[in-house]
Amino acid sequence: MDHISQMNFDNYTISADLTVIAICVVMVILLMTSFVTNNRSFRIFLTIIGLLITASLVNIFYHVLLAGRNPDTYNLIYILRLTYHAILFDVLFLFTLYATVASGMEHSKARMIAIISSALFALVVIIDIVQSHNGVGFRILEDGTVIDDSRIFMIGYVLFMIMLIGILSRIRDMLYKRVMYGFYGTMAVSIFIRFLQLIFNQTSLTTITFVFPVIAMMYIMHSNPYNITLGAVDIRAMEDLINNMYSRKERFIFLSLFLPEYNEENRQLPVEIGPFVREVASDFFRKSVLFQIDDGHIILLVSKQYNPDYEKKIDMVLEKFREQYERFHFDYKIVIGDDIEEISRKNEYVNLIRDIQKNLEENTIHRVNEEDIARFNRNDYILKQLIDIYNKDDIDDPRVLVFTQPVYNLKNGEFDTAEALMRLDLKDLGIVYPDQFIPVAESHGYIHSLTRIILNKTCRQIKQLSKEGFRISRISVNISALELKDSSFCDDVNQIIEDNEISGDKIAIELTESRSDADFMIMKEKIDELRNKGIRFYLDDFGTGYSNMERIMELPFDIIKFDRSLVIASGSDERSEKIVENLAHLLKDMKYAILYEGVENDHDEKRCTQMSASYLQGFKYSRPVPIEQLKDFLEAIPKA
Repeated sequence: MDHISQMNFDNYTISADLTVIAICVVMVILLMTSFVTNNRSFRIFLTIIGLLITASLVNIFYHVLLAGRNPDTYNLIYILRLTYHAILFDVLFLFTLYATVASGMEHSKARMIAIISSALFALVVIIDIVQSHNGVGFRILEDGTVIDDSRIFMIGYVLFMIMLIGILSRIRDMLYKRVMYGFYGTMAVSIFIRFLQLIFNQTSLTTITFVFPVIAMMYIMHSNPYNITLGAVDIRAMEDLINNMYSRKERFIFLSLFLPEYNEENRQLPVEIGPFVREVASDFFRKSVLFQIDDGHIILLVSKQYNPDYEKKIDMVLEKFREQYERFHFDYKIVIGDDIEEISRKNEYVNLIRDIQKNLEENTIHRVNEEDIARFNRNDYILKQLIDIYNKDDIDDPRVLVFTQPVYNLKNGEFDTAEALMRLDLKDLGIVYPDQFIPVAESHGYIHSLTRIILNKTCRQIKQLSKEGFRISRISVNISALELKDSSFCDDVNQIIEDNEISGDKIAIELTESRSDADFMIMKEKIDELRNKGIRFYLDDFGTGYSNMERIMELPFDIIKFDRSLVIASGSDERSEKIVENLAHLLKDMKYAILYEGVENDHDEKRCTQMSASYLQGFKYSRPVPIEQLKDFLEAIPKA
């Protein structure tokens, strides 16, 4: 036979093993030209590919020598055959190891499976060697006749497959169902072809049956497709790369581009910016990787090792970007920063960048500084505490403090109402004020947990004050408009009030007006439902930039709180005072009570009193105090 590609040794054709080699080489090429996670499971995967290429080469040489039947090569034939089987069993062993690593199985269980797999691998190989040495199973007779009546390879194959199926069944709850179906399907095809080979006395496809699960691994577990127009991969890939760079102590710099207008569902980055992004990612820097975090947010990670002149290149990139901005004028926020040990350790660069972006004006380029990191770490710590408060679901959680600011009632000249104000008392930070934790709680969905706690503690204190004989009409609690969307909101409020055995009119809820039509309707429904329980409602922050008189009249508020800004404005000139006075008078005629907050001195008090005030609140009377000290401002009810 003149060409190896034409070789056909009895029931073997070389084209099958050549196909295996080609498939494995193609997989390696694809992996080298795409972004993959260089973790333990991926290294096992690469080892399997290398073993399959080696197994195919060994199988080819084995059959080449077997076809010649040269007695001088019989020992080598035995060795090649045993080597081929050992490699394939090593692949099966690595399959089991891969399943335990990729699924995140507990270390003790994974170790036990590894020991059993190793023992099975060693046992099958040793039996195969012993059989050949004793002239049992595979052997070549003196006349060149080949006899192979050994079934140890098939027995070992079946045992490994049973073990694999057992492992997959044990980890089925750890993996996504469709991933499991992918593995089950490819294994079924492999087993089916193995049995077809037995039926038709064929051996050519043995190696290729081991390739099918590898293809499944690559597609399901290690594919991280590019955005083909930008060459970007996703956030998971970024986290994996940062983990690897951190473990190698490799320094890097990141460039983040955020286009607010395009950060909406199903909106793509503008076509005009595509060429610029591709050029920056591929031409400006070596060994850089581009990541698409959201529809309008991309981040470029640049290795400092391969780009020692990165600062100069960043200046060039920014200059080129400014040229793009002059042409297309899309709003942007750019954040640039060096790798930070503590952020790398926690792998929280995306959260850091988002935290910075929130406070960044549009069309701004910002370099990350120590203040940014300190604020982020503070917010990160607060968030972790909020998560813990939420998870513990303790309605008396000691970390949530209630402060109150007494409110002066002009009608009776007493402090008979107050506003409850929340604080957090956190171990590492001490007292934390609302402006620092309320936005975090709202954006992550933990605000209602805090509200339940402050409402419970407020109700409990009202009950205690009444029991001690103090006159307290009500205490108001601030509620986020986001909470009204919770279907259990009204039930939670009513339950807490009932559990504390106080009447609903002892509680008031302060709300800021909603701009959304949908939110407005929800707010109206919830106010109507809770008012039936006697709860009163305040419109908070009136005068802070958005006040729709028509909607105010549609909502059954009891008290309108004029913001401190109106108090200040009314004292600035006669015209402003007249506007505020007339507005307050109009609302009072409409049967709303008027509460001015931010009253700080006698001049404020006198002016607000003349502007239809019913209630006054501010530092003139008291700064916020712990709710336990509220009794110092209340009048005792005369004993009969």
